Formats: sequence, structure tokens, C-alpha cells
Amino acid sequence: MDRFLLLAPALLLLFGLSAAFVVFVGLHAAGRPPHVAGAKHNQLFGLFCGRFIVWVLGPLERLLLGRVSPNAITALSLLLCMLAGAAAALGHLPGAVWLFSSAGILDVLDGRLARLSGHQTAAGALFDSVSDRWGELCAFAGYAWFLHDSPWLFAVLGASAGSMMVSYTRARGEGLGVDLAGGIMQRAERVVLVSAGTLVAAWYGANPDTLDLVVPIVGVTLTICAVASTATALGRWGLAYRVLSRRAPTVAVVESVAVETTPATAVAPARPLGPALSIRTNPN
Repeated sequence: MDRFLLLAPALLLLFGLSAAFVVFVGLHAAGRPPHVAGAKHNQLFGLFCGRFIVWVLGPLERLLLGRVSPNAITALSLLLCMLAGAAAALGHLPGAVWLFSSAGILDVLDGRLARLSGHQTAAGALFDSVSDRWGELCAFAGYAWFLHDSPWLFAVLGASAGSMMVSYTRARGEGLGVDLAGGIMQRAERVVLVSAGTLVAAWYGANPDTLDLVVPIVGVTLTICAVASTATALGRWGLAYRVLSRRAPTVAVVESVAVETTPATAVAPARPLGPALSIRTNPN
């Protein structure tokens, strides 16, 4: 009974989503699928799961639309990620589960509110993207402290590096005109994986007889996250490189401009005062 009380917030969230999913599947089976507009999906979960999440968040969207700024939702999501990292660092895995999973739900909600309210701005997109990266870093920092006495620490470092490179590779590729939205371990998958693994670890950690399983479960979860995130980042890198390699090289053309001068206005070339300076620019 103590185990259920300790995990009550996380279990309530899990059971609520599970019950809603059963209802959603039942409506489709009965031939009355809910009307869902603007649902996004990724490679792993697919359109059906994307429509389910949008359908679940629908009542909350209607409640908050026009009353709460999307940036406020983004800031709250970042705060929950920071608190999840603190909970993980202190060994309070049940708190880390529902805090991190709630932050992931808010991360979906802020973009939905921005689109529905017509307040999509470049500044808001920047705030959202950067907040997501800081949020993940804060969460992974907490798990790193939790595992700092074990070799599983390297799993956290790999997961953190892989998640950052997934995002950076996409941003760099899109800056060069290549769409890199695919991959098996994007942010939504990472939130689900880490939350699920932490929930299992917290379940075993609530029993003194199985307490020794907590660190290996968290370590294996983050190892899977590290491997899958790295594979996603490398896949995006290779795809972008192949696409860019097939493009015609860009040739810079310098046009010469003839300037008509009169003898009175002609200016003699200046004598160099010293050796020429070589300036090298960083493409990044």
C-alpha cells in the first residue's frame, strides 16, 4: 500500500491516459472517431497516437486558449524539468516521473495554443526550442547526480549528448535547407522512455527487498536513450550530408563595376601601410 501512495501522482497520470486511450480506441472501433485537427506525429508513435494526444489535450486547450500565454506554458514546462532534475538528484524518483512527464505534456500544449490563438512568432519559437534544450539538460543533470557513484553515469552523459545532437543536427540541416524531422528518438520519445523507465525504477525502489534494482533500471533506460538518440543524430547527419552533396556547388560571382573618373577626381591607389591581414571566419 505504501508503494501505491508513494507513486500516486505518477500512477494517476498513467491510469488517466490509459483510460482515455481505451475510450479513444473504442470510439474508433464504433465508427465514431473524434474530430481532431492539426495533429502532428513522428516516426515512432505514428498519426494515431498523435491524434490521441491532441484529443486528450482538447479540453485543456479550450480552457487555456485566450487566457494563458503560450510562453507562460513553455516557462512552466522548463520549471517542471528543473524540478524533475532536482527530484532525480535527491533520489525521489516518483516525483521525477510525474514532473518530467507533465513537462512533456506542456511542451505539446504550448505549441498547440500558439497555433490556435494565431500568436506564432519567431521569438516564441526560439523561446520554446531553447527552453526544451535547457529543460532536458536540467533533467539529465539530475540523473547524472543520482548515478554519479556508478558506471551508469556514462549512460547519462551519452543520453544528454545524443539528445543535444539530435536537435542541433536538425537545426543545422534546416538552416541549410534540409528537412530532418525523422528519427526514432526525438523529444517525445525521450520523455516517454525516461518517464517509463523511472516509473519502473521507482516501483522497485519502494520495496526495500528490490532496492538494488533501482540504479540498474535507470542506467539501462538511459543507455537505451543514449544509443537511440545517437543513432537518430547520426542518421540525420548522414541524410543531410547526402542531400547537400547532390546539390550543385554554389559559385560566388564577383561583378566588376567600372567607375568613370576625371583626372581631377581620380584618386591614386593608397600605399599599403603593412602586411595584409588574413581573416578566417567560422562557419558555425
